Amino acid sequence: MVSSVLLNRGSLLFFLMPLIFVACRGKDPAAGKMIFRYNEAAGITTLDPAYSKNQALNWACSQLYNGLIQLDGNLNPQPCLAKSWTISSDGRTYTFTLRDDVFFHKNALFGTPDSTRRVVAADFVYSLNRILDPKVASPGLWIFNEVEENGFTAPDDTTFVIRLKEPFSPFLGLLSMPYCSVVPQEVVAHYGEDFRQHPCGTGPFRLQLWKESVKMVMRRNDNYFERDEQGHALPYLDAVAITFIIDRQTSFLEFVKGNLDFMNSLDASYKDEILTRTGQLKSKYADRIDMVSIPFLNTEYLGFKMDGNDSPLLDRRIRQAINFGFDREKMMKYLRNGIGTPGVYGFIPKGLPGFDTTMGPQYTYDPAKARKLLSEAGYPGGKGLPELTISTTANYLDLCKYIQQQLELVGIRIKIDVNPPAALSEQIAQGKSAWFRKSWIADYPDAENYLSLFYSRNFAPDGPNYTHFSSRTFDNLYDRARSTSNDTQRTEIYKQMDRLLMQEAPVVVLYYDQILHFTHKNVHGLQTNALNALDLRHVVIDND
Repeated sequence: MVSSVLLNRGSLLFFLMPLIFVACRGKDPAAGKMIFRYNEAAGITTLDPAYSKNQALNWACSQLYNGLIQLDGNLNPQPCLAKSWTISSDGRTYTFTLRDDVFFHKNALFGTPDSTRRVVAADFVYSLNRILDPKVASPGLWIFNEVEENGFTAPDDTTFVIRLKEPFSPFLGLLSMPYCSVVPQEVVAHYGEDFRQHPCGTGPFRLQLWKESVKMVMRRNDNYFERDEQGHALPYLDAVAITFIIDRQTSFLEFVKGNLDFMNSLDASYKDEILTRTGQLKSKYADRIDMVSIPFLNTEYLGFKMDGNDSPLLDRRIRQAINFGFDREKMMKYLRNGIGTPGVYGFIPKGLPGFDTTMGPQYTYDPAKARKLLSEAGYPGGKGLPELTISTTANYLDLCKYIQQQLELVGIRIKIDVNPPAALSEQIAQGKSAWFRKSWIADYPDAENYLSLFYSRNFAPDGPNYTHFSSRTFDNLYDRARSTSNDTQRTEIYKQMDRLLMQEAPVVVLYYDQILHFTHKNVHGLQTNALNALDLRHVVIDND
């Protein structure tokens, strides 16, 4: 229901946008500059899309670059630099017809009178092969695992072809990732590793200033190719200014004072200040702040390592007992102010085809069942069961303490091991943690991205299967789904796989996340989707 309301609201804003746009752009230049300001606590380490591996980098790079396709608010592929495409009947050949009116940001290295150059298909051959180059060491290398050797070709300036080794239905969605942005070879070659500080793309904004860890400013690209439905040039904004305040309480205060136009997500340091217990904006902010909420393709979970030790956690009954042993509904109410959906279904998050409520809740709070499973496993009342350790980070300590307290009531004693984020990620990747907290944010809008975490060929550290879950039945279903082009059939296979996972319980699904975007009342036209994209092309700021 929330999503449909937001889409209707977005549609209204879209039709009103030309009127707002004309009014704002017609102001005195000194007073009417529209600068969108936000804070990035995580910092920005590079503006090279080949290394755009997290949300902070994705948000910045999406302002500077474009790829073949883009995703709309419903996560459907839409034309971008490719105005159309075809997929061969065998599902292996993707042929893109490119626009012929797209130019790179101005740069003297092009050696042209206007310091720019038109994008041609050969630029995509170079850009995507660059991701495959071992010397570049892009973290996006995996997205082209299914591409044939020399699988990128350009028959002419406006035709780009990708050839896969075998059919892979979610492939088109992968091409929306910032890794697949087009970059100019002459600029990348000139700067080498320093291209991270000297970006040159085709996006709606271009880099003006970057004082690392202090401030970044992007100016409007006056040569941008996209226009709105009324023919007005995009973007409407004059600039984007990003600060890097690490302390989230401080950045929240800056937002409240009006020094920032936008705030993303919810942090424990201010959640009770701005939201009610039921997740509504408090009345004292309602007259000056807007809050938008939609499902976020992010599953928060606890993972069990399924091999290599003699832990009681290798017993499925213990894992199931843990799943039944704590109340997710209360956890969400008191620790998350109702933001997010309790993870009582499968691993596939709310908002993706494959999220299945028809099978009913799998792990609602049932302490009696948890005790019964413990007894069946040989630990009646928890007697003889050794203390179990959850590895987590400080940001999730409150959730883990809650689970610790609840599980103790059914006889499961928990120790909490708090680690720095980078250290915990390394422990998990190396298989050194038997029970760990983790999350999975979708890279592309297909349930395969989530189910790949349990495919036996994807064992970490080389793949995302951090639990080392292995099932021949699951693998066979996974292989079938990847090559199935019929969306309905593929979704049914995904549901079978998710049910199998819940039976085997290699994870404890905590909750399916929710996007919260806060803006001041004078900010209009901010667009997003369930991947938490930051689309600033249609943003207008009323400076009155």
